[in-house]
Amino acid sequence: MVPLTSSPMMNSSDIPRAQPRVRVIGGGLAGSEAAWQCARHGLSVDLVEMRPLRATEAHVTDGLAELVCSNSFRSDDAEGNAVGLLHAEMRRLDSLIMACADAHRVPAGGALAVDREAFSRAVQARLEAHPRLAVTRAEVSSLPDPASGSAIVATGPLTAAPLAEAIRGETGEAHLAFFDAIAPIVHRDSIDMDVAWFQSRYDKGDGADYINCPLDGEQYDAFLDALLAAETVAFKDWEGTPYFEGCLPIEVMAERGRETLAHGPMKPVGLTNPRQPDRKPRAVVQLRQDNALGTLYNMVGFQTKLRHGEQARIFRMIPGLERAEFARLGGIHRNTFLNSPRLLDPVLRLKSRPHIRFAGQITGCEGYVESAAVGLLAGLFASAEGLGADPRPPPVTTALGALLAHITTPAPAGGFQPMNVNFGLFPELPPEMTRVGKRKLRGRERKAQYGRRAAADLGVWLQQLPTPPVAA
Repeated sequence: MVPLTSSPMMNSSDIPRAQPRVRVIGGGLAGSEAAWQCARHGLSVDLVEMRPLRATEAHVTDGLAELVCSNSFRSDDAEGNAVGLLHAEMRRLDSLIMACADAHRVPAGGALAVDREAFSRAVQARLEAHPRLAVTRAEVSSLPDPASGSAIVATGPLTAAPLAEAIRGETGEAHLAFFDAIAPIVHRDSIDMDVAWFQSRYDKGDGADYINCPLDGEQYDAFLDALLAAETVAFKDWEGTPYFEGCLPIEVMAERGRETLAHGPMKPVGLTNPRQPDRKPRAVVQLRQDNALGTLYNMVGFQTKLRHGEQARIFRMIPGLERAEFARLGGIHRNTFLNSPRLLDPVLRLKSRPHIRFAGQITGCEGYVESAAVGLLAGLFASAEGLGADPRPPPVTTALGALLAHITTPAPAGGFQPMNVNFGLFPELPPEMTRVGKRKLRGRERKAQYGRRAAADLGVWLQQLPTPPVAA
């Protein structure tokens, strides 16, 4: 983003409240973050959320930034993990989502997990308290026209049918959907702790952030047989829509081979059953704390499309969960995303209607943090534009820039699929950063070099950003 010194910063008295400079459609993670960034940089914002007037297939409240799947923002390791690096970059940009996540985190080893209800309440309170931001509850069924000014569409993977049809009508895209599945949540006091034990994999974090339920070979085989024979939700009109590989239903993973789960979400590595320290389990089911009180735990990696009765029956076959009481069973919903590299420009504007930006999962990013990050960028780009400057993307060597480039750069083979941030999206390191003397850096040391380069390059880009006119 270019320097904004040529365009005076605006305060709230300079912006007509009756004509918001930016309209943000959708109050999820991306929309909330986009609205926050616009407001804190001096623009007047109208944030429009359709709930509770219209429900979705997955939300259960009308709160802004509700987390409908896991409560985890994944790894918080900025040196060894790309999503942890994205966390760090967003914090440097005063991300509302990261600030509220940090304030309401719950134990999760090396991951950043939150009390989902407290997190949502905090985001909503901060937005509703901002003097330049108004939250409106209404359904938007058509794309805004140019006369209404700048807009950011952040309606997410559960975009309501009328607006989805309007988007398809504008873009010409007819088949842009994939399935996402939700993991069950278990009441802590219904878990048999005479069987299960507390431990983080490789004792990360506090060393005891997860509940572990062990399965021996016979139990694993019985569980797998039941899973493969279980009745699932019929696709009906959604038949043929591809899954996102990073969030496969557990029964779909099981169909790929009998070892898939034991080497995936149920892998026993880095864990030792204190009751049988010399006997390695065949597989382990982990549960992660889901609320601050520690009364709810979600089943890690157990997103599913099994029918509810089948879930309760089969998941109670897991040692330690024989009497499990479920606060929420898993479910399935449709996720919709754009062919963003073809439709969006490098600063997230719809090429056919440049007054409209898209943000969040509808752009083809995947994951809570990635969704919020793209919302953050859309807000920054809209702010620069609203203040008379030309927005400029962050360097592709940063986590933000690498994620944005994936969304807006056509793939060599012409295909486009949702993607979590990962170091594979970053440009290769220069030779001088890949060695220490004659020793070639590998693994965590090499990943740390990506982080060092990203931090330096982001710092240069940050110097070009506007300074918010009033602390908020």
